[in-house]
Amino acid sequence: MATQRGGFTSRLGFILAAAGSAVGLGNIWKFPFEVGKGGGAAFVVMYLAFCFLLCFPVMVAEIAIGRKTQLNPVGAFKALGYKNWAIVGYLGLASGVLILSFYNVVAAWAFGYFVEMLLGNFDIGRNFSSFTQDWITVGSYSVIFMAGTAYVVSKGVSGGIEKAAKILMPTLFVMIIALIIYALTLPHAWDGIRFYLVPDFSQITGKVVYSALGQAFFSLSLGMGALITYGSYVSKNDNIVGAAASITLMDVGVAFLAGFMIFPFVFSQGIETDGGAGLIFVTLPSVFEGLGEVLGVIVGALFFLLLSFAAFTSTISLLEVPTAYMVDEKKIPRKKATWIVAIFIFLVGIPSMLSTGSVDALTHFVNLPGAGEKNFMDFVGLIASDTFLPLGGFLIAVFTAYVWKKENFNIELANGDESIKGSWLQSYVDFAISYICPLLLGLIFIITVMDNFFNVKILTMLFG
Repeated sequence: MATQRGGFTSRLGFILAAAGSAVGLGNIWKFPFEVGKGGGAAFVVMYLAFCFLLCFPVMVAEIAIGRKTQLNPVGAFKALGYKNWAIVGYLGLASGVLILSFYNVVAAWAFGYFVEMLLGNFDIGRNFSSFTQDWITVGSYSVIFMAGTAYVVSKGVSGGIEKAAKILMPTLFVMIIALIIYALTLPHAWDGIRFYLVPDFSQITGKVVYSALGQAFFSLSLGMGALITYGSYVSKNDNIVGAAASITLMDVGVAFLAGFMIFPFVFSQGIETDGGAGLIFVTLPSVFEGLGEVLGVIVGALFFLLLSFAAFTSTISLLEVPTAYMVDEKKIPRKKATWIVAIFIFLVGIPSMLSTGSVDALTHFVNLPGAGEKNFMDFVGLIASDTFLPLGGFLIAVFTAYVWKKENFNIELANGDESIKGSWLQSYVDFAISYICPLLLGLIFIITVMDNFFNVKILTMLFG
């Protein structure tokens, strides 16, 4: 079965592809402004701790399930003999489809900004709302982005996904380093670095801890079956624990480096550090404009090309999950399955595209008791990213520890790395997957649901 489905030709190819799955807009866009909201370096310390203490064990479990079964998330649970648990795979499948439906729109914004920067249109930042409401332009960029993603996925695991990852990931690192080197030459750049690296632990609140926990989990693409799918293409001789560590380090590395790029830009212009989406799409074009006509075009275009590359590595993995399901479960040839799924997800994403001012009913889609008014895109993000993913991660941890059983899990980990047997690392992963991960991911899920849908502020009740 594995040969018919294809597979990664090298351990490096798998690590780069899986790291590409994790590296996305969340690392370069969301992480820096979460750091800004969370008070700087104290948030970074917690984020790094959660990535390794919480996310790493879940990642190991997902890859192990995938490699053991050589199947997509739905088929994997069935193949292990637990058909009722296939609902976790379906949950991951739904999460991936919904996330890609709006992620492709944001990716289109990034790609559109790259084109506008090349043309020297620095006014695009001041006209951000007009740009997002222009559904024909955004839709055109969105079609290009989805078509490019589908093209790569349709070429297969080794010929498409792995080959693209080997080009995209090193290029992404080179672009980040180049932008960091330039950013550090700006006035007040080192004030930004101090804010980023010198912790002030008085800034830590229950809400900051929760944000760091959530950011760590979401930034590593966990809970939606992407790593089960990628794990299904991995050789039985590969070291799962070592690969998961490398993937985590690369993902964290990109997010960490993004701070060295963003905060010098922000402090050089005296901009607020918690600007969110506006920081990237509204404020930064003005920053690039201030660099001069030629340098501004080069730096601005390079930045948004970097953002587009980061988005592209994620859209590839998001599309691969439902494609693998169609290939494995429905026996549809890969090329046909890829384009069917890509077209379907693009259509599902049209309401998100129209919800930033184009259609009033979608712009003012719902008013939630705790979260307030949400447009359609934000509502889908709340459901798929903020709610489904921690639930999926919680269920994967519970399944691995208590249903599949740690003994079977550990046997799979020992394939490719006999030294893991009886090691402290195996003991920690077992302990974390049994207790730490279910507890914390269960809490994230409960807090998210109670806060947004019932206006019950659990964090405020606990921490004031």
